[in-house]
Amino acid sequence: MPESIVEIKKELDDRIGEPVLIKAQAGRKRVATHHGVLSKTYPAIFVVHLNDGNGAPDRISYSYTDLLTHNISLAFGEED
Repeated sequence: MPESIVEIKKELDDRIGEPVLIKAQAGRKRVATHHGVLSKTYPAIFVVHLNDGNGAPDRISYSYTDLLTHNISLAFGEED
């Protein structure tokens, strides 16, 4: 991933609509994993529509600083 928030936003802008695997820190020694599609980017956050298989459409948002500080990681092209 790029080293500044501006570079991260530019890279995510180019990947809107692509499938993504998100791994997020969920507490002490726990990692939450989500499959979804990058849907929108905003000045401070980006939104992912989840398709985790529970039937209900859901979405989650993260800030670009989450990527910069390695609280989450993204892998594009990952599908269930």
